[in-house]
Amino acid sequence: MNVRKAVIPAAGFGTRFLPATKSQPKEMLPIVDTPTIQYVVEEAVDSGITEILMVIGKSKRAIEEHFYRNFELEMELKEKGKKEDLQRIQKISDLANIHFIWQKELRGLGDAVSYARSYVAEEPFALLLGDTLIETHDSDRPVTRQLIEIFDRYQESAVVLEEVAHEKVGRYGIVGGREIDEGLLLLNQLIEKPDPKEAPSNLAIAGRYVFTPEIFEYLGDTKPGKNREIQLTDAMARMLKDRAMYGLRFKGTRYDIGNRLDFLKTNIIFALEREDVGEGLRLFLKEIAKDL
Repeated sequence: MNVRKAVIPAAGFGTRFLPATKSQPKEMLPIVDTPTIQYVVEEAVDSGITEILMVIGKSKRAIEEHFYRNFELEMELKEKGKKEDLQRIQKISDLANIHFIWQKELRGLGDAVSYARSYVAEEPFALLLGDTLIETHDSDRPVTRQLIEIFDRYQESAVVLEEVAHEKVGRYGIVGGREIDEGLLLLNQLIEKPDPKEAPSNLAIAGRYVFTPEIFEYLGDTKPGKNREIQLTDAMARMLKDRAMYGLRFKGTRYDIGNRLDFLKTNIIFALEREDVGEGLRLFLKEIAKDL
């Protein structure tokens, strides 16, 4: 079966960015001038995805509005002759067929994913976290595309892995497994936020997944854990006992915009790569660096 659908959870409160996220979704915070979640959608589209479901919550209407057409704005830009800006905003609504569903209560990532069950039906699907950006060394093969290729080969679930500092493994879902090809692991263990002394490795799940539809059966049987949240990793660990699962140690960079410092770093990195502002920002950073 082909992977043609993606699920993007975007229902969290984003409390680390208050007060900015009091009335604005953290996924809409811009990297330079583009909302974070648009980068995620573009990655899915560039990976061959044509249908996307976003799981949103309260105060997330701005996400819906961003991906719907704004005819008044389009008319304004057209009348002012701003053709480039017009093309940019029209492209947003044409990226893919994007659907929305509301998560009634914030009960963890596993619960958010379970809302996609009817939408996914009996198909495999990609899962992309809305607060994580990933750039690969191969610009023609986004990391989600690489996961889909693994699924095409084995017809089993696959996740993206990133090496993290050993003392930080307690922040992530950590995997164990054996390497069966360069950068490709057959997994045999999954632990959510383990004690560093008990972690099977320093390979963390990095916010990109491709699942067979059976994941919903395991999510349905997963009990709430800390803070009454249903952990996706717990469901995956139970699934791993019955089915094969693969891990891709990708070549590239992950940008986590889930906290203020990493968000600022990501903005600087992306801005330096831009032709319109990169050189000016580089000169500015060199100037202020003299006083640091």
